[in-house]
Amino acid sequence: MTPPNLPPRQFLLAAEPGIRVVVRYRIEDGLTDALGYLVGTTGGSCTIRTRTADVEIPLAMVIAAKEVPPPPPRRQSVRVAAD
Repeated sequence: MTPPNLPPRQFLLAAEPGIRVVVRYRIEDGLTDALGYLVGTTGGSCTIRTRTADVEIPLAMVIAAKEVPPPPPRRQSVRVAAD
């Protein structure tokens, strides 16, 4: 477990790959978030595996980052039986 209350960049550098994180970072038009699993962190960027793709985020653009719990289990489809 990563120590709490670290600044966002230090948190990402200290975090173990495989934990689920949310990272808020700057983009051209403002801010956005990446939610997924930390693949790895280098001195200059981190990679987050989201549901759709791996996102590489420059650490200089990171505003906030924290560990989040695993996603809830998916709900099963409920089929109504036809009479």
